[in-house]
Amino acid sequence: MEKKEMNHDFSTEILVAEVSFKFSVMAILKITKKHHKRFNNPFPSSVSTTIPYVQGSLFFNSKRVPSDQTFSIGSDFQLSWTSKNGGHLSISHLSQQTRPIWSTIPGQAFVSAALVDTEVEESRGSFLVKDKDVHMVCNHQTIEDIKIIEDIGVMNSQFDHHLKCEVAVSPSVYQGLEKKTESQEIQLPTLMITGRLFNMSKKSKRFQKYGIQATMQFEAKGPSVYARYWVLFNQKTNHEVSFQVKIEKPNFISRNQVPKTVSGVYQGFKRRLSNRKKRLGWYWYLSRPRGFVLVSSVEEEIGDLDIPKPEEFNRIWLTYASDENERFYGFGEQFSHMNFKGKRVPIFVQEQGIGRGDQPITLAANLISYRAGGDWSTTYAPSPFYITSKMRSVCLEGYDYTVFDLTRIDRVQIQIHGNSVEGRILHGNSPCELIERFTETIGRLPELPEWIISGAIVGMQGGTEAVRHVWDELRTYDVPISAFWLQDWVGQRETLIGSQLWWNWEVDSQRYWGWKELIDDLSSQNIKVMTYCNPCLAPVDKKQNKRRNLFEEAKLLDILVKDSNGNSYMVPNTAFDVGMLDLTHPKTATWFKQILGDMVDDGVRGWMADFGESLPVDAVLYSGEDPISAHNRYPELWAKINRELVEEWKSNSLDKVKKDQEDGLVFFMRAGFRDSPKWGVLFWEGDQMVSWQTNDGIKSSVVGLLSSGISGYSFNHSDIGGYCTVNLPIVKYNRSEELLLRWMELNSFTIVFRTHEGNKPSCNSQFYSNQKTMSHFARSAKVYKAWKFYRIQLVKEAAQKGLPVCRHLFLHYPNDERVHHLSYQQFLVGSEFLVVPVLDKGKKKVKAYFPLGESSNWVHIWTGKVFTKEGSEEWVEAPIGYPAVFVKDGSLIGETFLNNLRSLGIL
Repeated sequence: MEKKEMNHDFSTEILVAEVSFKFSVMAILKITKKHHKRFNNPFPSSVSTTIPYVQGSLFFNSKRVPSDQTFSIGSDFQLSWTSKNGGHLSISHLSQQTRPIWSTIPGQAFVSAALVDTEVEESRGSFLVKDKDVHMVCNHQTIEDIKIIEDIGVMNSQFDHHLKCEVAVSPSVYQGLEKKTESQEIQLPTLMITGRLFNMSKKSKRFQKYGIQATMQFEAKGPSVYARYWVLFNQKTNHEVSFQVKIEKPNFISRNQVPKTVSGVYQGFKRRLSNRKKRLGWYWYLSRPRGFVLVSSVEEEIGDLDIPKPEEFNRIWLTYASDENERFYGFGEQFSHMNFKGKRVPIFVQEQGIGRGDQPITLAANLISYRAGGDWSTTYAPSPFYITSKMRSVCLEGYDYTVFDLTRIDRVQIQIHGNSVEGRILHGNSPCELIERFTETIGRLPELPEWIISGAIVGMQGGTEAVRHVWDELRTYDVPISAFWLQDWVGQRETLIGSQLWWNWEVDSQRYWGWKELIDDLSSQNIKVMTYCNPCLAPVDKKQNKRRNLFEEAKLLDILVKDSNGNSYMVPNTAFDVGMLDLTHPKTATWFKQILGDMVDDGVRGWMADFGESLPVDAVLYSGEDPISAHNRYPELWAKINRELVEEWKSNSLDKVKKDQEDGLVFFMRAGFRDSPKWGVLFWEGDQMVSWQTNDGIKSSVVGLLSSGISGYSFNHSDIGGYCTVNLPIVKYNRSEELLLRWMELNSFTIVFRTHEGNKPSCNSQFYSNQKTMSHFARSAKVYKAWKFYRIQLVKEAAQKGLPVCRHLFLHYPNDERVHHLSYQQFLVGSEFLVVPVLDKGKKKVKAYFPLGESSNWVHIWTGKVFTKEGSEEWVEAPIGYPAVFVKDGSLIGETFLNNLRSLGIL
């Protein structure tokens, strides 16, 4: 055992004796736009086709790093180091010292870095990032010191001494690190780990194998590369450890200049390296500065530009241990999977796609528009955060493109496309506790106004007369209504693909004549009016009845995103191009909030704040920031502008509208990132297909609801019936009556009960289509109303703790193995209702699972049958109108719900 430990030791003096020299390396970022490409490959490559792994060895300096030692991280955490099996680290909470919440893999590097060329393909909000040539990689790691810094003065002197003595060639590294630590207000004491990343390889070779492009590294006879790194750990709260990783710019060394007199240990280390094959993964790069040149192209046309010597790496990998049977949940709003063990999860905001792998629609969408189909990983609202079945949780900060590689059974590898990493390691004893800790950090959604959760949100179009007609019908059926959501309030125009909205955010007085009178009449019956907007503006020169031309106003104010030539960037969107607001410009927020304010002054009390996921990755922003990182931040900025208007209106409202002030404004969004719950109010899941399918139909709406809830999106919902309708000669997806009715039943147990006509209303069954659909709509809305009292409780709990309204069973039964195999099949509402929806065509019964660990029996709400056996499955009848829903036996909440159903004539 002692001999194995020595094999991972090395002499610092040997490396210091190496001589650095100048070596010019170029890296290229190529952006290819395919907005107008037609007749594409219907089976395009995806993120999974790249080689997904980087691996290296860990070495340590036995003169400075003891064999076994424990270091404090603040007052509640500790880091343990052992030199056994090649050396590894582990972090645990002092309340459970034997349960690591994070640990490295013995004898293997936990930090690696590289410099890589990148290509980004972009097409109408869809993005694919491809890695090209790898210029250098440092996949081996040394630990030279582990020390505790007690105060900021000592920290500065330690950094200064460390860098002057050991990295005197790179004084800028200290300056950058000092700036970073000051900006993050590092709490002391801080634990600092220092060492080097290096590789003995030089040459690379490109090859194709099984359709996978890769680079293999070969032993170099000449120069090699190394870089200093710093890892800082400090306690952020009683339940959080923050970490930072910083890597200096690459240094090039010649081994020919290493002294011949070397220690036997180092020689052994050198011999072992010569026999070790290096493995290199290909990853996406999304940080244009730091030694990159941007090459933008239309279709396949590429230009070449010179680039200076790079200052920093543009890839970092963090690698650490995982258990073979560990399940991973979260990662924002995901639509195809709940457990991500065995997958590579990219974190990048984009269009979710049309079909996302469901066939034949994905094939057809890809064929017509490049990559329009998406895949299982594409989502509007990802988040670099997860919780595992072992009660481990990690969250990354910042906005760099990231890939979580969970394909190995014994480890996690996170690939960050930048030159530094920050994040947090969370401690908790249950999933709910971890969600509470996470949302305490990122922010939580505020309490929703009561009106939005009181009755149905009637989504429809057609103008004033159509709204009044449907309103009369709804009153006939005694439907509880909270609001009418009228997305076509701005008017419609005919394009090549059908009727589309005018993206000019003011009421179309011709379509909605008597606008204010309509709002007042609805308001007199406690019904609100909701509208639609997004952060894009369309030229409206051809619109006849406009009062303002918002596109021209924004262009004059110079608040639109620019292209590389300094012109307004016209972003392709379906059948027309639009200008996109530069949300980093200081004038944008004030100007757009005035537009929203005018809408609210008319009496509007809510709106869909659509889009936010399609900032071009070659855009030029006022802030000058990297547009690829800004791409992930854009939906948060979009939410922030809307939220500011909500808060300003609340504080500025006059006494005469005190009632409305108490009710509050609501906006709902589909695009988001990690901190969106801090700025949002309500979310919806975007554009599902009007289908029964798994990846983009009704089933995916359940998965998106539950995964987003784990990630801090406490209030989320889907369009009743789905949105995306396809009516091509060969491929047809039209909303059936059965699908609409089942989706009504499903959404009567979500936070908001809102309809949508879909993108082709005439092809879809609607709630107002006939007596059957209207009756079922009324019934489902009353079921929704019957648990309003509990919904109010859950809204308050979400605002206080960040817990979602709709929950995967993992949150309350994490020790039940069967629960981890569930995705869309069933879910909890709070902790009191168990919902098992019908999600398949023609089915009239479902299989319900009653989890282990629940002390109460479950009561079927329609028959009163009691299910007593924990861990059992039972077939339950679920004809249309009677979804399989269960409440806990003896629960006051359950009894109140049943009594309300009786009062409403449902039970």
